[in-house]
Amino acid sequence: MKKLFLAAIVATFAAGSAFAQDSCESKAVGKDGKPLAGAAKTSFMKKCMADACAAKAVGSDGKPLAGAAKTSFMKKCEKGGA
Repeated sequence: MKKLFLAAIVATFAAGSAFAQDSCESKAVGKDGKPLAGAAKTSFMKKCMADACAAKAVGSDGKPLAGAAKTSFMKKCEKGGA
């Protein structure tokens, strides 16, 4: 039962990460209404993904992750693995 629950959580995070990627991509627009490109887009995407992942960095007990657990989660989430 625990394995099934864990698999469901992992699948949710994977889908959430893909959704965050799409929403960040759609938000990457400059003040003039044109899509960002180059370094500006790279910087925006990195910050957007970090913000999206930080909101999901919560442990199984409902408390925010901290320390090494948060660092590990953030790396995986930003790469799209969690």
